[in-house]
Amino acid sequence: MHHHINTHLFIIPKIHQENLRHYTLKPKRKGMKPPPTSSSSSTSNLIRKARLSPYLFTLLAFTLFVTILYGQDLGCILGQFDLDVAPDRPPPPPKKHYKKLPFSIAEKESSCDIFRGKWVWDPLNRPLYQESECPYIQPQLTCQEHGRPDRDYQFWRWQPDGCSLPSFNASLMLETLRNKRMMFVGDSLNRGQYVSMVCLLHSLIPDEAKSMETFGSLTVFTAKDYNATMEFYWAPFLMESNSDDAVIHRVSDRVVRRGSINKHGKHWKGVDIMVFNTYLWWMTGLKFKILQGSFDDEVKDIAEVSTEDAYRMGLKSMIRWVRKNMDRKKTRVFFTSMSPSHQKSIDWGAEPNGNCYNQTEMIADPNYWGSDCRKSIMEVIGDVFKKSTFPITFLNITQLSLYRKDAHTSIYKKQWSPLTPEQIANPVSYADCVHWCLPGLQDTWNELLFAKLFYP
Repeated sequence: MHHHINTHLFIIPKIHQENLRHYTLKPKRKGMKPPPTSSSSSTSNLIRKARLSPYLFTLLAFTLFVTILYGQDLGCILGQFDLDVAPDRPPPPPKKHYKKLPFSIAEKESSCDIFRGKWVWDPLNRPLYQESECPYIQPQLTCQEHGRPDRDYQFWRWQPDGCSLPSFNASLMLETLRNKRMMFVGDSLNRGQYVSMVCLLHSLIPDEAKSMETFGSLTVFTAKDYNATMEFYWAPFLMESNSDDAVIHRVSDRVVRRGSINKHGKHWKGVDIMVFNTYLWWMTGLKFKILQGSFDDEVKDIAEVSTEDAYRMGLKSMIRWVRKNMDRKKTRVFFTSMSPSHQKSIDWGAEPNGNCYNQTEMIADPNYWGSDCRKSIMEVIGDVFKKSTFPITFLNITQLSLYRKDAHTSIYKKQWSPLTPEQIANPVSYADCVHWCLPGLQDTWNELLFAKLFYP
């Protein structure tokens, strides 16, 4: 018997009904005949083989032909079935769909933690601009102008473990800001980062096409040809407080009004890229004062709560404002973590009673954590942000800045009031170990912001 295989339309040869029984194992039933003797069994097997061989041959030939011709396609088809050949092996994690954030130009989410790494000496590529070339730096941050003898703090570049930061591209940043508003909201540390960003961009803009103006709590840098603004808004607690005056805000007994973020928030509406910070002003002790009513009330209802609870209240208010006023499809929100100070030399193993004054080298211990950075506050940030439904990009600058006891303004800045003979005799007593020289560390914060904006 001969079978023809049509290569255009595959037909599996039929197996006659009489041969089907030879493919089935029938259970032994009571009263069944005993198995045949060996001689009769052998004869029967030979007859079966004789009957089946043409079909088996044809089936094997057909299978071989299909495997050769369509092996790859069959593999793909079979690959779609979940064949659990190793039941003990855990199933592969589901593929996370990459949702592109606004302004991102990356094709996939970065797996590199750019906030973990080390400082690398790079005098060829640092600083990113000269202090004398940026007229927008406040005199409280111009360390060279105020007599700092060394410049080493300007020459360090942050190198993440396992990857490199993209080079800061001022043209890309400016083009991205075309017809847009970028705003930094917070305290003087956020103002330092704001001024750093202006310094990184302004040299590409002709003098007649840029301006910097201040209106109370709001400072606005305008790039006219781009119809773009970069703004800073003074709100050290984000919420209404008794320290809201942008110039006169040195209040020792600080009070924040509950539920008052819209007092400032009304000035933030319409911003496309928002950078918040708030930390240092909350750190007045273990307790913090919260006003329940209004600052205009004759008798004020003030409650004292733990600093952590007060800070949590502030962050939650910020996130509520963001959720109601920012468009997750068109805008981005950043939050810069706590900026460390270096007030106690004993923290890094030096002689007591010292601080950042005269410090020209950074801290080498990769695990260093100063006493001024409350880990309980970091835990509050993590807890609150974890529950946020709006994507907020966390700029975790704390650890990388903790190493930089060399980068503070120290005594090399404009002083708010004339120094006393006692202060002049003891520079440690008036050294500013909170703020940072520009150019310097805060340019790195903006490199990190740049990386997270375009390559999150």
